[in-house]
Amino acid sequence: MVTKHKRVNNSPELDGLIDEIIVDAYGDDEPLWAFRQAFEDQVAMPAEAFVLGEPVTVMRIDYDGNERRGLTARCRREGGSEQVIAASDLIFPESSVAARYMAAYRTWLGIEPYPEVSLSKTRRRLSKATEGDVDMTRDVELIAVAVKGNAVSCHIAGKEHVITLRPAGFWDVVPGEIIMVTPRRQWRYRGHPYLSGEIKAWRLDIPALGLTPLKLNETGMWDPKDQYWGKPEEPTEEWVNPIMSRGPRPEYEMEQVLPGENPDDPYTDPILEVVELREAGDSLGSHRKLMTLLAADLRCLDAHAHLGNFVFDHSPEKAIRHYEVGVGIGELSLGVGFNGVLHWGHINNRPFLRCMHGYGLCLWRLGKLKEAEEVFTRMLWLNPSDNQGMHFLLNEVREGKVWHE
Repeated sequence: MVTKHKRVNNSPELDGLIDEIIVDAYGDDEPLWAFRQAFEDQVAMPAEAFVLGEPVTVMRIDYDGNERRGLTARCRREGGSEQVIAASDLIFPESSVAARYMAAYRTWLGIEPYPEVSLSKTRRRLSKATEGDVDMTRDVELIAVAVKGNAVSCHIAGKEHVITLRPAGFWDVVPGEIIMVTPRRQWRYRGHPYLSGEIKAWRLDIPALGLTPLKLNETGMWDPKDQYWGKPEEPTEEWVNPIMSRGPRPEYEMEQVLPGENPDDPYTDPILEVVELREAGDSLGSHRKLMTLLAADLRCLDAHAHLGNFVFDHSPEKAIRHYEVGVGIGELSLGVGFNGVLHWGHINNRPFLRCMHGYGLCLWRLGKLKEAEEVFTRMLWLNPSDNQGMHFLLNEVREGKVWHE
């Protein structure tokens, strides 16, 4: 529902612009008509913007008389599909006229004029690629951020520009991988840049993605003496001894990135929507939703975990690539020699632990028992309460047992 006249974080400049726009608007929805007219008069359309990190072309900003919904925007996504969204969800390029008027509108609504969306610093500066951004005479490196049908949404490595790749021949790409492409043709369709070419190779290089590490918030100290390790008469398992010997350690909660989540509305959970779509039989819709989250921010670890889960049963070789990207992005926050605790009880730690769990299972399933043992051991070190049952898996791996359901 549209909330009016509750200006937050307002500046004299924005206050002045708002007063200028709605100077003669007195009815319940007259200010909305005034804002709609201001966008029509002052903002040239079509205009480039981002929605949940995805580039769109804004065709029109309108008001249909529905005061609860407020201003709407008709947007065209890459590929030509159009949809109508709430205008306040648009993020226009900084310092543009459109960004200024949107900041005024958002301030009038009572929300932040310049939203702190959950995107990495590099992601927030992205713009659409131009013809000169790709050297067609040599191979080009692209960062895959989302796979949608026969196309891959990419960033041009080192240039912070977005482009859609339509690969030729057989190809297999996972979001977060860096792909080497031999370009063939470049063009624009309805304002969005496209590139066709052959994917020659792909690799995983998490530091090269240029992502801002997820924050770690310290939540206190964890003492192994306070942990329940079983009945006193029962023998202590081997994996417990190093943890007990290490003594108290700092406990952390990892930042969770979830584009599209509304902290004020507990029912807007994009991952829950993914699960519900999957359970309803809409596998394609759930897959698209996950890819949209990663297009907005590659640091959405739960999206990597669920993509791995979707293909785990029939293709562990593909699943492990999804999990490994999520593990690598989470490890950026831990660094070398991290000795803290990431308890499962802190909900925001779970996406990273899910990625580690899937990664370890794939290693085991693919016959890499030594590597799987290392992952399961590390998980017990990070989460000694072992909510995921890692000590059962660790024992079986150490005994050399073949993976089973």
